[in-house]
Amino acid sequence: MLHRNALCVGINQYQHFPSASLHGCLNDVQDMASLLKDMLGFEDSDITRLTDQDATKTNILRELRRMVDGALAGQYNHLVFSFSGHGTQVPDLNLDEFDRADEAFCPYDLAPSGPQWDRDHLIVDDELHNLFVQLPQTVVLEVYLDTCHSGTGLRAADLLLDRRPKYMPPPSIEAFRDIEYRRARPAHLKLMEKGLSHHILWTACKDSQTAADAFIQGSWHGAFTWHLCREARACGNHLSRAKVLAKVRADLSLAHFTQTPQLDCEALTRHAVLKVVEVPPNLVPLPTEMPT
Repeated sequence: MLHRNALCVGINQYQHFPSASLHGCLNDVQDMASLLKDMLGFEDSDITRLTDQDATKTNILRELRRMVDGALAGQYNHLVFSFSGHGTQVPDLNLDEFDRADEAFCPYDLAPSGPQWDRDHLIVDDELHNLFVQLPQTVVLEVYLDTCHSGTGLRAADLLLDRRPKYMPPPSIEAFRDIEYRRARPAHLKLMEKGLSHHILWTACKDSQTAADAFIQGSWHGAFTWHLCREARACGNHLSRAKVLAKVRADLSLAHFTQTPQLDCEALTRHAVLKVVEVPPNLVPLPTEMPT
């Protein structure tokens, strides 16, 4: 029997950066929560929502730790984490990856510290990896990241009035130069490496692209989240994740979005019907299928 728990995060307003406001991230939270309830068997009581001023780094990590601790205690065997908001990059502080930048996610309380981002108010992908790697292989974790991986993929279409990139540039010229010649290791690699390869990760775009906050059919949404929820509902649990991904990519391309969503998971999960995933206790992970 599945015991489910989910955290859905959406941030439109940023405490110290009112000019960087987004418009569709709170709607993304509601869209994801509705999808989990209507399609994946979650109850409303299974879902925690953190939006705007409640979505601080402290609160987000506290809820994620609660979920992981609950899974370790046998309370949950299916976890979902969705994040809709700005992404950014910071210098990688690991000595074994000195030539890289880290991807990071911007909570409501994002703040600079001198020329760099204050890491007490920023969620670096290393932190998520170190938390999620504790999960046993009997627990499924499905992650949805509707955020930019890099500002380098900006194109003219991303700057139209009905869409806005979900990317927060470094806070200073010095910080920008610190990562200018580094190549960020994509979050899907960090979150799907050894110890996490049995989980499922959806990302709104490639590591070189931006994800759009967009005005769609009369209201603002994350373009990836809106099309994902639309296609997942349309498939009625009759299509695999891979086929849902293909439809979402086609939808975004038809609407002239420049982002290409990615899906990382085991081949069996990738091609299985989109539904709640049961993981047998004796699961032996298959090699992760990398996105194209």
